[in-house]
Amino acid sequence: MSALTLTAAQAIIAGALADARAQELKPLAVIVLDTGGHPIAFAREDGASFARLAIARAKASGALGMDADTSVLTERARSNPIFFQSVSVALNGQIAFSPGGVLIKVDGKILGAVGISGDTGENDDVAARAGIAAAEL
Repeated sequence: MSALTLTAAQAIIAGALADARAQELKPLAVIVLDTGGHPIAFAREDGASFARLAIARAKASGALGMDADTSVLTERARSNPIFFQSVSVALNGQIAFSPGGVLIKVDGKILGAVGISGDTGENDDVAARAGIAAAEL
């Protein structure tokens, strides 16, 4: 696979939401972005606040922009807050330093990212990884 398809993006979302329901997480918003940061597919569950989609997108775009999952960026930001504050300004705030933004890779090549918001960052991250696995990527 050289690029994410709509079918793959929808499978990621379906897998992530199925995992979230199995874990009884709070309502989530999920977005899948291509390598250019363009949305391929997204969903907001009933009951998820209006801001959740914007936060999910900031997680996914942050992961893409920094070539690292947001769980990694969260740790890096703790040890270098001034640099990461500058990154946030440079990206007009389109980065979230909370787990739940996960790069989608096939054979080491980044194809995009998934971002999830709605529960704890750690639970968002688990759901994102479950979605990627469900899409067999």
